[in-house]
Amino acid sequence: MHIPKQAKRVFKGVIFDVYQWQQKMYDNSYTTFEMLKRPDTVQIIAITPNNKILIAKQKQPQYKNYFYSIFGGRVDPGESPLQAAKRELLEEAGYESNDWELITTKALYHKIEWTMYNYVARNCRQTKKQALDKGEKIKVLKLNFAEFEKIFLLDSFRSQDIALDILRLTKQGKLGQFKQKLFKTKK
Repeated sequence: MHIPKQAKRVFKGVIFDVYQWQQKMYDNSYTTFEMLKRPDTVQIIAITPNNKILIAKQKQPQYKNYFYSIFGGRVDPGESPLQAAKRELLEEAGYESNDWELITTKALYHKIEWTMYNYVARNCRQTKKQALDKGEKIKVLKLNFAEFEKIFLLDSFRSQDIALDILRLTKQGKLGQFKQKLFKTKK
């Protein structure tokens, strides 16, 4: 859902903006509706040439404990989602790839105007040192798919939409097809 044109921004935050508008109801009365807007984000399932999945074990000041995630972050103004994905992988992991594929695009919440772009980056190679933000401590882990499955089932795994997608694919009997896409293998 997109924020209607008649909506007014009533709050501008660092990440979130709040919009409100009057919505006509079925009994002809009006009620104030509200939505959030935030920058779009990217997530990357990064695969090394030997088919290891790169994930982040990270700590940030606002969280008491370490957590796990795939790499990603916000799309900056003027940047395409793919440019953001490449920048985030290089900054957070120090890795680059020339084999990118958009695997899903999602609007996760109906009350937030926000799109998540999920990519797979194959043949990732470390080309630089990490260039982390002041509020990030990230250790890059290299996992095989079975190890990745164990991690994404943990409460401390933050890329929950990816975990849910993989669980759905498993239940639907399509996990093999997904792994072929990730690792670009043939049947």
